[in-house]
Amino acid sequence: MRIAFLALFVAALPLLAAPPRKLLWSDEFNGPRNTQPDPSKWTYDLGAGGWGNGERETYTKSPENVFEDGHGHLVIRAIKTDSGFTSARIKTQAKFAVKYGRIEARIRIPRGQGMWPAFWMLGDNIPAGGWPSSGEIDIMENIGREPSIVHGTVHGPGYSGAHGISAQDSLPNRKPLSDRFHTYAVEWSPDSIQFFLDGHSYATVTPASLPKGTVWVYDRPFFLLLNLAIGGGWPGNPDATTRFPQEMLVDWVRVWQPAQ
Repeated sequence: MRIAFLALFVAALPLLAAPPRKLLWSDEFNGPRNTQPDPSKWTYDLGAGGWGNGERETYTKSPENVFEDGHGHLVIRAIKTDSGFTSARIKTQAKFAVKYGRIEARIRIPRGQGMWPAFWMLGDNIPAGGWPSSGEIDIMENIGREPSIVHGTVHGPGYSGAHGISAQDSLPNRKPLSDRFHTYAVEWSPDSIQFFLDGHSYATVTPASLPKGTVWVYDRPFFLLLNLAIGGGWPGNPDATTRFPQEMLVDWVRVWQPAQ
């Protein structure tokens, strides 16, 4: 998850009938109350340091910051403490990665200045190749000062950070996304990445969308991430209007591929 402004809008392609799919991987978060995410599926990013974005939180694996609520949801909770902010960032790195398919999640995001929830993917070669050569697909990002807007972005070598290829969508009548659960997804194929909000396709990126002289790096497996950041250069820091704790609720995450 990197700072992503609107660098290039790519119009959505016509939405065609979905082909038959098979469920490749999922987490429905149906564990007992106050249990942590399934360790066979998820691990954690831990610590502070801004994460390249000037973020304010320290990521932990404390059950105060990340847990299942016993009602079919994962909760990522951002807390304000006397010494700063804590939150959580979980990932499937070294446990699950996927190359192509439909990757989607049903999420209720928080609301408030400085909040930065995200559902995203990184190339699994990042330990060797580094970022942005690994590639990044931001399926959902929202910043608190834009309560009705979802951003979908790709980052790669030569088009990363503030120069990521990005588009956005919003609900009818600019209703806040935090009011209820919404589904965020991408359809990823060898030559396109299509972004969806509640089943509506709002943008498509293809190799032709990339800046001249740059390369398409979305031809390898990617792993999944969920997190709730606080502050940073893009959303700005929390202010007197921001209430804590804030929560990001995830109903499910599902990965589909074409049926054989």
